[in-house]
Amino acid sequence: QVHLVESGGGLVQPGDSLRLSCAASGRTFTSNTMGWFRQAPGKEREFVAAIEWSGGTTLYAGSVKGRFTISGENSRSTMYLQMNSLKPEDTAVYYCAAGRIDRALVREARVYDYWGQGTQVTVSS
Repeated sequence: QVHLVESGGGLVQPGDSLRLSCAASGRTFTSNTMGWFRQAPGKEREFVAAIEWSGGTTLYAGSVKGRFTISGENSRSTMYLQMNSLKPEDTAVYYCAAGRIDRALVREARVYDYWGQGTQVTVSS
């Protein structure tokens, strides 16, 4: 079992930056990938970014590439999402997730085994 807890959300203005954290505990060694997803009201949960612990490969959704950066500690205890140049359309509840994932499926929420409770990010002037 892996326990995930997100933090760092809040209310910011367009163009601002925010860093989300995801603290992982438990059998973290069973997961080879951790990711960030988000869900806006009335919309489906969508992939944001993922990191593969072996080799540190990162993947991003096209809508955030160049603005967001995913990173993590080698101990797999904490993962981060640095979000720059935030836009109103980035407003959503952000979730971290973990699992033993095939790279071809990292964008699929259904394949992740463990989820955090989510943290709200609101971008508004």
